[in-house]
Amino acid sequence: MRVKTLIFLIGVFALAGSLLAPVLALAAPVNADPAGLSTGTIQDIPAAVAGKPTLEEIGAAAGHNRVAINFVWTLIAGFLVMFMQPGFAMVEAGLTRAKNVAHTMAMNFLVYPLGMLGFYVCGFALMFGGLGAIGTLGGYAGLNHEFAINLFGKSFGLFGLKGFFLGGSSYDVAIYTLFMFQMVFMDTTATIPTGALAERWKFLAFCVYGVFVGTIIYPIFGNWVWGGGWLAMLGQNFHLGHGHVDFAGSSVVHLTGGVIALVGAWIVGPRVGKFNQDGSANAIPGHNIPMAVIGTFILAFGWFGFNAGSTLAGTDLRIGIVAVNTMLASATGAMAATLWMWLIRTKKPDPSMMCNGLLAGMVAITAPCAFVNSLSACIIGLIAGILVVESVYFVEGKLKLDDPVGAISVHGVNGAFGCLALGIFADGSYGDGWNGVAGTVKGLFSGDPSQFFAQCVGVVSNFIYVGLMSIIVFKLIDLFIGHRADLAAEIEGLDVPEMGVVGYCGVKLDKHSETPLSK
Repeated sequence: MRVKTLIFLIGVFALAGSLLAPVLALAAPVNADPAGLSTGTIQDIPAAVAGKPTLEEIGAAAGHNRVAINFVWTLIAGFLVMFMQPGFAMVEAGLTRAKNVAHTMAMNFLVYPLGMLGFYVCGFALMFGGLGAIGTLGGYAGLNHEFAINLFGKSFGLFGLKGFFLGGSSYDVAIYTLFMFQMVFMDTTATIPTGALAERWKFLAFCVYGVFVGTIIYPIFGNWVWGGGWLAMLGQNFHLGHGHVDFAGSSVVHLTGGVIALVGAWIVGPRVGKFNQDGSANAIPGHNIPMAVIGTFILAFGWFGFNAGSTLAGTDLRIGIVAVNTMLASATGAMAATLWMWLIRTKKPDPSMMCNGLLAGMVAITAPCAFVNSLSACIIGLIAGILVVESVYFVEGKLKLDDPVGAISVHGVNGAFGCLALGIFADGSYGDGWNGVAGTVKGLFSGDPSQFFAQCVGVVSNFIYVGLMSIIVFKLIDLFIGHRADLAAEIEGLDVPEMGVVGYCGVKLDKHSETPLSK
């Protein structure tokens, strides 16, 4: 019976095919182009006379297409950076305790809209309001008002004054594209301190912080480096290299976030049970290493948008070198941290330090990624991997600061190192005209010690400005709201007392064993 049914079905399909074949052949396009070799011709160039464009019309089409490629590249890179947000959330939640997972995840979630809205209202204007022409995105120069003061006969740009609410002359495709890309960078900075202050931070205090970081803390320093401010002008004004150079954010993003985390951890204080009376530290393990590892890989994926996207130009073929340098530095950072823990520190390859080593390598290469060769990228990542391990021990053992995820070490220490590394390793193969200075960017090893000095000035300026602003903001929040959650709530876990929900429903947690008893 089954054989007869099968023969019948084969016959039906064969008959249907023979009847439909002539019809399909008639319906097929005469000039189909399955390989795509002839799709896109002179007919596709907008012209007054179809198919007969003038030289000016061809040039206009080529220019439009070039800028369109840059738009698409910048937007897609921004989308990748936005996807780093769940990476941060998973790393921070995985490296902290199960009883606080909803609270930790909620901070990583809400910092996105909080920071974004603050950046939209005034942060973007303060950062880029005096930028001038956006060359790779069509050259629109509507952001043309920088507040500056004159010192020593030189102009020192401090903050922008155009672009509030993206209104007025800011209602432009190039500015909106720039806003989207830069907003997700700001959000990376805003997220970094949530890891350092996890498991004891009152949620309302965090929310207030989230507004401040996007409106004023991040944008002002960002203006000095990327918005045409005084650090960018150190080359023109004082012949210090090309001014403070930071290709994708070692100082603007990561060092800023690390300094905020440092100040926050100092003011908020350690978690209950972290330190004994003699100053020795107790280990408080994270509850989910697999989550942290997956989050790290998400961050590594998004980092390609972070670094290569900072060209703001898909037509700038340096993106290939930027991407490879980023990848290599992450690999040597991970290997260095793993081996340093395995051979020097604990005699075991710590998975959490593997993750932090990879992240540290990417943080350090973020500033110099476009200006160094592959060997230098490997060296930078190698040093970063060792730095992050030693810094974690120093922050906990000497400074007595409680940083559950190592954010101060990953982003702060290696953000500073990345800026200095540019001043050391930049090889002069890229960056002609950067910050208005003729010639390519060269570091100490390529004969320009002044570039290293400019990098030092930028790092010190960040520490002073961001540190002071963070102290003011955290002190004000402490005065009016208070930073610390209730002691009983911290021991029980912040999920229910602060958020009203448990992070893991149906899972019985031994919450008290997660909190060590200090001696």
